[in-house]
Amino acid sequence: MRHRPIPGSSGFVRPMTLLGDPALHAPCEAVTDFAPSLVRLVEDMYATMYAAEGVGLAANQVGVPLRVFVYDCPDDEDVRHVGHIVNPRLVEADGITVRGPEGCLSLPGIEAGTERFDRAVVEGVSVTGSPVRVEGTGFFARCLQHECDHLDGLVYTDRLTGWRRGRALRAARRTPWGRREA
Repeated sequence: MRHRPIPGSSGFVRPMTLLGDPALHAPCEAVTDFAPSLVRLVEDMYATMYAAEGVGLAANQVGVPLRVFVYDCPDDEDVRHVGHIVNPRLVEADGITVRGPEGCLSLPGIEAGTERFDRAVVEGVSVTGSPVRVEGTGFFARCLQHECDHLDGLVYTDRLTGWRRGRALRAARRTPWGRREA
């Protein structure tokens, strides 16, 4: 499949990895090569995230098993946070635990109440190797935890239990993409 350029962007839309693809359940490798191809990957990830109308995207969601994610996500006060993190580490996740609606670009159209901490801190580096530290609360904290999970080989349905998990997985199997993956 050829990548599609996004008007006004230097990135290309990459095919989305969907639930059922083993790439989503394998931990990603650390980035060691900070070549121009890493900048292109981040640009493509932004283009793909915007085309899918998401707020975050991990590299393995576009078939690249590297520890990289991008985000353009509001917090609960509607403050917009935009950035990328290479080799991210979730160094703090605390505060109250909130069960809130969570979706994923790799499970289009499926949403489930998922417990996450209300505060998260992620450290890593930029595409140039400069240190990055991002702190988020509310919805943005949820996004940071969600993307770090992806890079560790988890999707949000792995955090669900009982009827919530069963309902989300049944809904996925009923989608056109879920039937194709089965």
